[in-house]
Amino acid sequence: MSGVVNVFVVSPDTRSERRIDPHITVEKLKDKLEPITGIPAGNQVITLLDSEGAPSATANLNDNTKQLGFYGLRDWQVLKVEDSNPSASFTGQLTDVSHVEKFELSEAEYAKRTDSVLAYKQRHKVGRFAPHEETETKQAHVPDGMVVGARCEVESSEPGLSKRGSIRFIGETKFSKGVWVGIEYDEPMGKNDGFVQGEKYFTCRPSYGVFVRPDKVSVGNFPVEELDVEDEEM
Repeated sequence: MSGVVNVFVVSPDTRSERRIDPHITVEKLKDKLEPITGIPAGNQVITLLDSEGAPSATANLNDNTKQLGFYGLRDWQVLKVEDSNPSASFTGQLTDVSHVEKFELSEAEYAKRTDSVLAYKQRHKVGRFAPHEETETKQAHVPDGMVVGARCEVESSEPGLSKRGSIRFIGETKFSKGVWVGIEYDEPMGKNDGFVQGEKYFTCRPSYGVFVRPDKVSVGNFPVEELDVEDEEM
């Protein structure tokens, strides 16, 4: 053989691609592999395989005086290096977790931690800690007296604005989950005519209808407000 060959060197803790002169002896090869694999030359057991998945070795490099060419070393074969005394050289311990003490934490101890995922969810009200269930329950509650036909007033964010009307619908809808109250306003302050996303829930004039959650509606004696108009010109 002449030149160098490219081979893979594998050991319990390493895997690398190397260029090797086939004219060197097995003893010399072991000296070169010691700093690569971490296995002392005297403890190395080297087998030659055609590939890493090969079912059996092509040769056992057990004669330190032989040149590598004697074993027919060629490109892209695998030199598998094992340790005959791993307890002395500690090889394989980087990948062997059988001797590592397992860290375990009880549910109670985990719940006390402030740096856990659970603590984060609790602080930011995420997942099962979100307040949506309470909100949905509040929105779904229909007070006594809230019936179709009742007069009502809808909560407004604008000071002094009264949004009065009559209840025309109470129940679940297709456009959103939960219970909704359909109202026909006394004035055109609404958003629809009782017809939403292809479904008719009640009938009223355009821009007089609206859907709101029950907790935004007050039922009672809310007569239609009369608009006072004074003549400014004679």
